Amino acid sequence: MRIKCPLCGERDRREFYYKGAAIDLARPAPDAGDVAWDDYIHNRENPAGRTKDLWQHEMGCSAWLVVERNTVTHEIYGVELAENVKRGMK
Repeated sequence: MRIKCPLCGERDRREFYYKGAAIDLARPAPDAGDVAWDDYIHNRENPAGRTKDLWQHEMGCSAWLVVERNTVTHEIYGVELAENVKRGMK
C-alpha cells in the first residue's frame, strides 16, 4: 500500500504508523459528561469498507494524517493533514 503524504509525496506504507480511527479528532469537551466520555472511549466501530484513519508519517516529516481508505481493498481515496480536518467529524 502506498500513502501520498501531503508534505513528502507518495511513500510506502512502512514509513507510516497507524494510530487508529480518525474519530479521535472528535474528542468530547472536557465537561461533556460521563455518558459522552464512556461512548468515546469504549464504543468504537470496526467497519469493513470505507474508513478515515489517523496515521503518522513516522519515517518522514512526522506529520499526522487522516487517510480515507477501504479496509477491505486497501484503496486510498484521499489523504489530508490532520490539522486541516474539521474537529467534530464522525
